[in-house]
Amino acid sequence: MPQDLLLGIDIGTYESKGVLTTITGEVIAQVAVPHQLLFPRAGWAEHDPELTWWGDFCTITKQLLSTPGVVAADIKGVGISAIGPDVLPIDENFNPLRMGILYGVDTRAVKEIDELNAKYGEDEIFNATANCLSSQSTGPKILWIKKNEPEVYKKARWFVDATTFIVARLTSRVVIDHFSAGCMVPMYDPWSNKWSDRFCKDFVNLEQLPEILWSHELAGRVTSKASELTGLAEGTPVSVGTIDAGAEALSVGVTKPGEMMMMYGSTIFMIQVTDNDQAREKRLWAGPYLFPGTWCLLAGMATSGSLTRWFRDQFAPELVAAEKSGGASAYAELVKEAAETKPGAEGVIVLPYFSGERTPVMDPRAKGMIFGLSLTHTRGHIFRAILEGMGHGVKQHVDLFTSIGARPKTIKSVGGGTKNSIWLQAISDISGVPQEVAPLTFGASYGDALLAGVAVGLVSSPEEIRTWQGKARIINPDEKLAETYAPLSEIYTSLYDATKNQMHKLHELDY
Repeated sequence: MPQDLLLGIDIGTYESKGVLTTITGEVIAQVAVPHQLLFPRAGWAEHDPELTWWGDFCTITKQLLSTPGVVAADIKGVGISAIGPDVLPIDENFNPLRMGILYGVDTRAVKEIDELNAKYGEDEIFNATANCLSSQSTGPKILWIKKNEPEVYKKARWFVDATTFIVARLTSRVVIDHFSAGCMVPMYDPWSNKWSDRFCKDFVNLEQLPEILWSHELAGRVTSKASELTGLAEGTPVSVGTIDAGAEALSVGVTKPGEMMMMYGSTIFMIQVTDNDQAREKRLWAGPYLFPGTWCLLAGMATSGSLTRWFRDQFAPELVAAEKSGGASAYAELVKEAAETKPGAEGVIVLPYFSGERTPVMDPRAKGMIFGLSLTHTRGHIFRAILEGMGHGVKQHVDLFTSIGARPKTIKSVGGGTKNSIWLQAISDISGVPQEVAPLTFGASYGDALLAGVAVGLVSSPEEIRTWQGKARIINPDEKLAETYAPLSEIYTSLYDATKNQMHKLHELDY
């Protein structure tokens, strides 16, 4: 029998996910496909857009369409999200001209950031865009391409992110949502909701940037060519979509002021909705949220899940091997080891700046640190300290949000890291903010499906996500641990200030 289904697909850092849902949020099928993150040089982080972005989309779509009882005509709307902000130059036929340059984990454009700041002034850029330049900014990376890859730059018809690229392949329309555009610093004016030539005339023409719409609007329909490659029916509606973090926030019901989403993924990313479009801080990001009349504060730590992955692979290879042979999860075993150590990790403190750091220090030259080691410490202590280090980082952000009158009322948590009980509890204990863990953890792809439903009129409003999700699990802070963590948080913050110059010297030595 014909049925009304929605398709949501998210392209992540290490993995892409897709879901098929009914118009009431019931998940019919889900698929996950792993892929590679490329590190061709120190400070560079890339994806193969053909293989990973478009390839994963096609693979996931075909797998979901193979679900028994599902036919292409059942799909009434398609929603897409992907990592961002990233930079991909494409030609007039939507062909990639190089590998996709990723978000803040890619720190190649340090010199270009300095160049633009020197030319226009940090305060001038911040006051006009609500953001300071950082490794997260796309403008300096486009300038990097212009300076270092002039032949690529000359051929570029558009500079796009991953979501825009996939939507263009599907519909032949080059569009981006306001939330994603707001992350493309310094090209976007968040108060006029338009591209601005003020700071980007030296490295990009406004005609080379996508058309801007809202995330839940209709971008277009699947072309005949895209239908052949994906299995989707020609004419299937496709929503504009957004960056993964925005879709992830929506997926757990972040729609109202005071609600913060925390995404436990390869990075920790935070989005707090506010009703004040003047709420901004140089050590945070700000801009429109997913829908008209909304504003949000954003923050992101450069390495989180990617740091736990690095630790697992480098320091627990026997656990990885055992898992591959059918044994227990390597992560689960490391969590057990961490649970055997006391809160505070007996004085071990980790600065998780292993790929530089985004907010709040905004320093692509920053270096990771494991501090306070003695011969009594074990692998479990260090793993716990990694998780707690990210908790200290979250506390820094909560304190910043609070200082500008936007303290989060609750944190709505999502992502693979929510399976880690030690990590979850440490975040609340150190930050002092309760967390709501959504019962459905499909993540950004689930939010994508809802956006598709709103775009085609089958879902009444974004608020329907609350009905889709149901009741959350609450993680309350343990007030008794405040005295344990307070001095460690102070040391955590001071470590960066005390070693910043040495970190930069290492960077200058190409380490």
